[in-house]
Amino acid sequence: MVDLIKTLKHILHGLGPSMPAPAPTEALRAATGAALGLALTAAMLWLISPSADLMAHPALIAPFGASAFLIYAVPNSPMAQPWAVVLGNAASALAAILILQAGLPVLPTAALAVMLAVLAMANLRAMHPPGGAVALATVLSAQPESLPDLHYLMLPVASGSLALVALGIAWNHATGRRYPYRVTSEPPQHGTTDPAPDRRFIPSPDVLAASLTRLRLGSNLGVEDLARLIETAETEANARNLGPATAAHMMSRDLIQVTPDTPLPDLAESFRSHRFKTLPVRNTDGSFGGLVSQSALVGRADPSLTAQMLIDTALRSATPDTPLSELIALLADGGQQAIPILEGPALVGLITRSDMIALLSGHMPH
Repeated sequence: MVDLIKTLKHILHGLGPSMPAPAPTEALRAATGAALGLALTAAMLWLISPSADLMAHPALIAPFGASAFLIYAVPNSPMAQPWAVVLGNAASALAAILILQAGLPVLPTAALAVMLAVLAMANLRAMHPPGGAVALATVLSAQPESLPDLHYLMLPVASGSLALVALGIAWNHATGRRYPYRVTSEPPQHGTTDPAPDRRFIPSPDVLAASLTRLRLGSNLGVEDLARLIETAETEANARNLGPATAAHMMSRDLIQVTPDTPLPDLAESFRSHRFKTLPVRNTDGSFGGLVSQSALVGRADPSLTAQMLIDTALRSATPDTPLSELIALLADGGQQAIPILEGPALVGLITRSDMIALLSGHMPH
């Protein structure tokens, strides 16, 4: 009896929801975008061929509803990308048009059209589930006396798919989502072939793609999505290992600071004597004025240069309450050697890359 209950629980668990519920604002964003996208697509198709009553008979096909869902609700999905949407729908419509020419009964025609559509989408690397619906709908709506032709392929199928994609790009960008979604990560910012430091423990795109293919997940999850998932999981794991430690726990407090008018020779002497890679600048009112990096002095010989002229303006700061786990990525490849810790306008501490390396080495298994 106990085994039967366990089996039933396992079955019910497998039949339950397999994804987290989206935030209400995200659901509303997607729903509103899908509605607007379909309405504007109908208007655009009517403008191309104003032969029907727009309000009573919009030039839409039912599968566009599913395409709109993918574009607006899951814009990161490989199945929602422009190539998949346009080529998937168009190839499926063409498959149905070709099969209809054979003059077979409706049932085998519908089955063969969907089969050919799936094969075409697979070979084009344009897997788009609504494409199967396009093939089926094309067959079921066909009239023997006027079979659909290439005009139907162009309007409404291809034109409508392009309109949905174009409107999806505009809506997703306007609402903070990235679409089309890149299948590869951004190139390294240093102009070399090395991946960013936070990506160097992540398998290469080729390995990730092979893994997705082996697990038959290539149509559901993109390579870049998987890389970001691994990166996020590692960040979360680091956060758990570091516990509740904050910047206040490890920041340097006894700081050597310079003033904005400190001349270049004095800056060079401070770097030599204290062996720092950055020096904080303290304004006359006691507020934080920025950081001067040792690299800013390379090739400089003009004694009239001052700290104010060499301050790094592209600088991110933190507060004493900032968790250390949030500072790892910034120091790994954030373009700065140290993070100033501020309380209001005043500098209260500094965390350097050397500090973070020492911290992480202490948490590595021995």
